[in-house]
This record gives sequence, C-alpha cells and structure tokens, in this order.
Amino acid sequence: MAVLPFRPTPFFANKNKAFWRLQVLGWTGALLMRSMSSLANQPASFLVLVLIATITGFSISLILAVIYHQLIGQRPLITWGVTAVVLPLAVSLWAFMDGWVIMLYRADGAANFAQLFIGVFYLDATLLGAWSALYYAINFYLRVEEQNDQLMRLENQATSAQLAMLRYQLNPHFLFNTLNSISTLVLLKQTEPANAMLTRLSSFLRYTLVNQPSSRVTVAQEVETLKLYLGIELMRFEERLRTTFRIDDGCEEGLLPSLLLQPLVENAIKYAVTPSETGAEITIAAQMVGQNLRITVSDTGPGLQGMGGDHRLSGMSFDGGEPVSTGVGLANIRDRLAQAYGTQHRFETYEPPEGGFAVTIEIPFEKRPPVTPAMQALSQRSGGMR
Repeated sequence: MAVLPFRPTPFFANKNKAFWRLQVLGWTGALLMRSMSSLANQPASFLVLVLIATITGFSISLILAVIYHQLIGQRPLITWGVTAVVLPLAVSLWAFMDGWVIMLYRADGAANFAQLFIGVFYLDATLLGAWSALYYAINFYLRVEEQNDQLMRLENQATSAQLAMLRYQLNPHFLFNTLNSISTLVLLKQTEPANAMLTRLSSFLRYTLVNQPSSRVTVAQEVETLKLYLGIELMRFEERLRTTFRIDDGCEEGLLPSLLLQPLVENAIKYAVTPSETGAEITIAAQMVGQNLRITVSDTGPGLQGMGGDHRLSGMSFDGGEPVSTGVGLANIRDRLAQAYGTQHRFETYEPPEGGFAVTIEIPFEKRPPVTPAMQALSQRSGGMR
C-alpha cells in the first residue's frame, strides 16, 4: 500500500500553539533547575516555595506577553522605552511576592523582608530578563520571516503578471489575421473552409485559455499545439507553407514555457512565407545537448537582409514605408526566457550558411516528476468530487 510522504509542520506555523509550548517548556526547565538547587541547600519542603515562585513568574510573564505584543509593532523608542520601565516593575512585583512567601515560610528567620527581597530580585531579574529577550528575539525573527515571505509572494505575483502580459501579447496578431481570413472566406461564400478554420481556431484558443501563462508543457504538447496552429495557417497559405518537425527521441518529455514556439513560427510565416510567391519551408527541431534541451526554428526565407532587415528581430513591420510595431517580436521570447530561467538559457538568432533565418533556444532539460500511485489515487479522488 502506497504511503503519502510525511510533511513536517513548521514549529511556528501556529504561533499561539508555539507560544504555549515554549512557555510550558521554558518554565518547566526553570522549575527543575531551581528545584535541584534548592534540594542541595534547603529541606524538601522548600520545593513548595519554588513551585509557588515558578507559578508566579509564569503568570507575570503572561502579562508581559500581552504588553510586549502591543509594543513590538511600535517605534523602537517607544518599544524599548516602555520595556525598560515595565520589566523592572514586573521583576519587583515577582521579587516582592517571592520575598513575602519566603518570609511566611521562615517566620522565625533572622533575615528581614528587605534582605529577602534583594536576595530574590537578582534571580527573578535574570529569569524575566532572559524571557523578555527571547520573546522579542523570536517575534522579531518571525516578523522578518513574514516580511520576506510577503516579499517573495509579491515578487512571484509580479513575475506571474509579467509572464501573463508577455504570453497574452502573442495572440492578438495571429487572431486578427485568422479572423480576417475567415471573413474573406465568408465573403467568398466558402463556408466549409471558413467553418473548418473556425473549428481549429476555437481548439487553439481553448488550449491557450486552459494553460496558465506561467505553466510549462512538454515538447510533445507544444508540438501538437504548433500543428494545430499551422493547420489554421495552412488553410491561408496552402502549398506556400511547408513544415518539417525533427524531434529527437527523449526530447518529447522535456518541459518548456507554454506557447513559447508559436510566435517564432508566426514570425517565420510573416517574414518568410507571406512575402514570397513560392512560400518557404519552416523546420522545428529539438535535440539534447548535454544536460540541455536545444530547440531550433528555422525557415528558408530571405533572412535578415530581406523583408524588414533588423526589424524582424524587434517585431517591427513596414506599412507604407514606415515601421509599425506589432507588439510581439523576438524580444518577447527573450523576456519570457529570462523570467523562466534567468541566466540559465541561451537565445540566438542567425542566418544559416544555406540561407534563411534561424532561432535557437537552449534551456535546462527538465521532466515532470513521476506520478506515484498515491498521487494518482488522490488526483482521481479530487477529480471525482463536484
């Protein structure tokens, strides 16, 4: 029988429970230490006084916890200034009660109350001082951790928002072209091709909506999405658009950001297929290079010296002789790769010796973790709930 992995709960996950655990543990330790010291110098009956003193210190520390909790969020001057006043008062109260109890126990003792008060004051000050230092240290540490966690959450949210912005920039240009093509087919009363294109477009858009902008898909899934996209474009360009897929064995399970390759293919169609009467061939290749996954999208178009020159690299097109920004371009892919992999990636554009234009992406090869029987059963159970 499969066993779910044990996941330890952080000690401070529940602050209230953690406080009471530390409180009981700390004061129990103080009771044991004072008890052992008393047994070495006092009769066994003195342990009752030690127990009373510990309970008193425990109770006073609870009052201090309430006060410190209000002070810890204030300005440092207020926090430490009020603490410097409250702590001596608390120690004095505890020492007063300890001295009074000892005086009752030793009714015929030679020491007066002032001597007993001073005798226990230093011990009580040490205990409450250490307790106060630990209280502030632990709570300041937890506040710093919470701020760091909040900062990380904000950074993750900002990254996700930026990824979403970058990913959602990929769709409009393709969507407008496809809708224009459908509109043309409708005007020409070619209902069957228009209906087929609408069906493929709906399938493609469904995929883009299901997958989160920050999600990663396998190379096999990305290739299937590209084939769906190319099926739409093939209806526009027919024999002018020729595609070849060269996916080496072992690469299909590699992970990459969803819809990473679609704008590269769209770029190739725009600059290699569209301006040429004979069209062009687009090749999508994937292979392993050491521990990295290398993906190349190339075309047999005019390259950088043809349509648009360097504007192909920046996502600029020409309309009436003036450059017009499409808002997409290869810079978008660079940004997505930087967000996903930092410096652990390579993005290169070049003109192959045989001509055309090529883009090479190299990223760390990653696979999805294997699904254990327990995870599969949990997934099935969750999937069956409504």
